Amino acid sequence: MNRFRSTCVTEQPFPSDANTSLDTDFFSDFSVAGGMAMTAESDSTRSNFSGSHYALFAPLHYEPNYAYPLIVWLHGGDQDENQLKRVMPQISLRNYVAIAPRATSASSATQQSAFAWRQTEPHIVAAEQRVLECVAVAAEKFNVAPARIFLAGHDGGGTMAFRIAMRNPRIFAGVLSCGGPFPSGNAPLAQLHAIRRLSVLVGCSRESERYPTQMVCDDLRLLHSAGMSIMLREYPGADDLAPHMLADMDRWLMEQINSSGVGAAESRATSSPSGA
Repeated sequence: MNRFRSTCVTEQPFPSDANTSLDTDFFSDFSVAGGMAMTAESDSTRSNFSGSHYALFAPLHYEPNYAYPLIVWLHGGDQDENQLKRVMPQISLRNYVAIAPRATSASSATQQSAFAWRQTEPHIVAAEQRVLECVAVAAEKFNVAPARIFLAGHDGGGTMAFRIAMRNPRIFAGVLSCGGPFPSGNAPLAQLHAIRRLSVLVGCSRESERYPTQMVCDDLRLLHSAGMSIMLREYPGADDLAPHMLADMDRWLMEQINSSGVGAAESRATSSPSGA
C-alpha cells in the first residue's frame, strides 16, 4: 500500500529575524492570565535541570482544564531557542503548548545566539536528553496531552527531530521536518516496528542547497520502504522557513490530533480549547 502523499504550494519566504516585529506583550511571563507567553529569564529563556536553555510558549487564552498538544521545536542552524517566538505565531497562537531547547553546540565563535545540532553520538545523546527534559518541563507547567506530543524542527533541527523521534517512538505521536534531511549513521531505523506508528511530515524547498530534490527523493524511498506514513509538501524558494510551511504544520497537526491514530482516547480531553 502506498502511504506517501505529496503536495506543492506557492509561498513567500518566512521573514528574517531582522524584519520580524512582534508585540512584546505576547512574550511576557506565563503567569499573566489569558495571554500567549514566553518564559522570561534573561532573553526569554530558562535553564532546565541539566543546565541547558529553553524557551517555553503558552497558548493564547490558556485553559488549564484542556489537555493541549505539545510541540517540541528544534531550531535551525545558527539560531537558538528564541526562534520559537517567530515560529509559533505562524503556526497557531491558540492550539498548542510549545517548548524549544537550545542546540548542543555553538556554531559561531562571534555570534552569541548561533547554535547547531551536531550528528555525533555525544551530541545526539545530549540533544535527546534536552528534548526529553523539555517534555517533562512543559508537562509540569501546563496540561499536556501525553498522546499528542510532536517533535518538529527546521534545517539541522529537522534532522535531529527525525533522529530523536526514531529513538523514542513511544513518546512522540509524530515528527515534522522543515528542510532537514533524514539522518544517516547511528542506525536511525533500529526500532523499525515501533517507528511505523509515527506520522511524518516533510517540508522541502525546490531550490534548497542543503536539502536538494534528489536527497528528498532518496529519503522518501527509504521511509516508504520502512513502511512509514509520510506527507511531503514542496515549496518554492531556497532554504528559508516559509509562513505557509508553518501554517501547513498546523493543519497537518490538527489532522493527526483529530484522527484516531494519535490516541485521542488516552488524552485527558478531546475537544479543542474555546475559540481555537
